[in-house]
Parts: sequence; C-alpha cells; structure tokens
Amino acid sequence: MKRLKPFYIQNRFFYACIGIMILFIISFVFPVWFNTVRLLLLVLVALTFLDTLILFATKRGIKGVRTLPEKLSNGDQNPIHLSIENFYTFPIYIRVIDEIPVQFQVRNFKIDRKLAPSSITKLEYELRPTERGEYHFGKLNIYVSSVFGLVARRFSFNDGEMVPTYPSFIQLRKYNLLAISNNLNQYGIKKVRKLGHTMEFEQIKEYVLGDDLRTINWKATAKKNQLMVNQYQDEKSQPIYSVIDKGRVMKMPFDGLSLLDYAINAALVISNVALKKQDKAGIFSFSKKVENRVVAERRSSQMNLILEGLYNVNTDFFESDFGRLYADIKRNITQRSLILLYTNFETLDGLHRQLPYLKGIAKSHLLVVIFFKNTELNNLIHNKAETVQQVYDKVIAEKFAFEKRLIVNELKKYGIYSILTTPENLTIDTINKYLEIKARGLL
Repeated sequence: MKRLKPFYIQNRFFYACIGIMILFIISFVFPVWFNTVRLLLLVLVALTFLDTLILFATKRGIKGVRTLPEKLSNGDQNPIHLSIENFYTFPIYIRVIDEIPVQFQVRNFKIDRKLAPSSITKLEYELRPTERGEYHFGKLNIYVSSVFGLVARRFSFNDGEMVPTYPSFIQLRKYNLLAISNNLNQYGIKKVRKLGHTMEFEQIKEYVLGDDLRTINWKATAKKNQLMVNQYQDEKSQPIYSVIDKGRVMKMPFDGLSLLDYAINAALVISNVALKKQDKAGIFSFSKKVENRVVAERRSSQMNLILEGLYNVNTDFFESDFGRLYADIKRNITQRSLILLYTNFETLDGLHRQLPYLKGIAKSHLLVVIFFKNTELNNLIHNKAETVQQVYDKVIAEKFAFEKRLIVNELKKYGIYSILTTPENLTIDTINKYLEIKARGLL
C-alpha cells in the first residue's frame, strides 16, 4: 500500500479509455472493428504497464530542493528558488506543486517543465506577503511522467519549513544610499534649499569659488596668507522617533496591506536614513498604552532592535489614547526630538478631539503628523455623475477629501508640521520631510 501512494493515473489514460469505450460501442454496429479495438485495449494496458515500470524501476528518480530566504519582506515580491535534479536517463515531464503558506490563499499553483536526461534545472517564483508573522511551507510535490504521459510518480521534499515575515527590509536597500548620495531626484526626493547653515563646526578649509563669504576665518587667513573659511555640517546625534498609531483607524486596507503595515515599512526606512545621517533613531507604538519601545540611540545594533520591535506591532482595534501618548513623551523623552507620528484622521472633528495633546507635544518637540489620503474616493470624485445617487456620493466624497486639506491647515495654524500622502508614496514623502527639516535646521 505504501508503494502505491506515489502512483497517480494521468488524464491521458482516462481519455484513452473513453476513446476505446466509444470504439467498442461503434464495433457493435460494425463488428469488423471489434478485434482492432481489442488490440488497442491491449496496447493501452501494455503501455500503462511499461510507463509504470520505467518510472518506478529506480528508487531515486529526481531530487528537489526548495531554497527559502532567511526572512520574507512584507509587501514586496520575495523570490523562492527551486532546484530539481533529474536522475532518469531519458527526458521527463514534471509538474511542481508547492504547498505555499495558507496566508497567500493560492489554490492553483503549478509549474510545468520538461527536463533533459541527467540534468539539473533551476526554477524560481515570487511571493508577496501582506502581513507580518510566521509563514509555514508544506511539501514540495513534484509529479513525474514519461513521454507516454499515462501515469505519474510523485516525489515530496522539504516538508514543514517556516519563514518569518518582517517589515519591508527590501526598501532599506532601495533607499540605503539616500543619506549619503546627492543624486536624489531619481527616487522622487526633492532638493531642499538650505536657509542659512547650522552652527556645528566641522573644519577650516581653503576658500573655493562659491563658498559663503560670511564664513571666512580671518585669523586662519592671516596665518596662511590666503583665504580660509569655516566649514559647517548638519547637526548630528539628534533624536528621531517614529511613533506608530496601532488603533483601529490604521487597519484600513490598501493594495493588500493595512495602513499600519505601510507606516511600519516607512518607519523602518526613515530610521535607517536617520542613522546614516548620524542621528539617533528610535520607535514606539501606542493605542491604549505605549508599547514596542526602542529608545533612540546610534549604535551598530540599532537597526536590528528596530526591526525586531516593528515585527511585533499589531493593531488592537481600540481607539487610540493620545492623552497617554502625550504623558509618555513628556515623561520619557526629555531632549528635543523629531517626532514622526503615523496616524489617520478622517474628519476635522476627529482632529479637534486630539488637538490639545498634539499641541502639548509640539511645545517641547518638533512634531510631524503623517496621515493618509483616502484613495478609494478618487473614482467617485473624478467620474461623471449621471444619477441622483451618484451626485450624492460624489458630493460626500469631495467633502471628505476637502476635510483632509482642512486638517493640514488646522495643524499648520498651531505650528505643527504635517504630511498628507497616499500609502504608496508614504516612504518617499516621509524622507522628503526629514531631509527638509535637516536642511533647514528646524530641529
């Protein structure tokens, strides 16, 4: 019984049986065909036996290996590599059915290939996870058939492998050079004109055409008998905190990911950029209480700590307590810091309820409130209304979009910076704002 488990009858066998049955029926009308049809039946039985024999004669027909990455990147395409070695001395046809994790809900996965005799074939497919956590792979099933295609033999490999899915570390590689490269336009990063300069001294150097004449060091000029200027650099070691609202407002989906996941991915990237700019990066999340805290530091292990901290951030579906957030920041963050607050406000009334706490935070820190455009309303706003119901829907959609712009103006009135962005542009817009704040010396 155990030896029959990998034995599978292919569709071609059943099609042949149906054809022979039809010919038997026809042979009742034309008896002269009866012996021919019997011969065809014997040929089918013989070919089936021969097909089974050549597939099962060897114990080790093929070898399959699934190579998984150490971890998956949430929201990105992750390559999965397969290596299949053919030990048969004749060409074979394979169908690969990988038991991918249940989170993907893929029920029609298959790869069909023809393998040359005694060869090694490399295959690759991609998976895009949309939630963090553990992803369990099942068996790598490979069904082998010969040129006859009447029966197949199943081989199974790599059962029970688990891969964790972390926030989008692939974006880290994409934006890794932004902090040290001046060619930012290719990524959509805006160049910001510096207003004045910061006062953190770096070195004295010879004057070259274009240097600010106001930075001439007259004492050094007199000693060297040539123009010398002071060179300044952006202030370093400034605390940058990414604060993530994990209340129910952040559960809204967009392109398979929730707003919370977009915020987590952006927080990971901006933390890396801040560390590259010699600043201190930290994160924490809040809802009914403040959790997942990583204190802003500049050390070699900081990105690993932030990555592990963001891995466990999940929404709790409560309404977020901004009063608790204000009290925690006032108690635990004593140095003036840049606070990047990822949240979402749908109405002006929703902002007004939290505005006293936001103003309290902005008194001691540079606060940037980051919230999202409702892109699902774009179709309603831009499509032509033809019925009374469509007119009503369009007016309501325009009202919600207008309120988002009012929220930006309301925050600006109290000196609070804001970013109103779409989920797909969140990372770029956040980096833009950070570089703008650094360039203008606002922190």
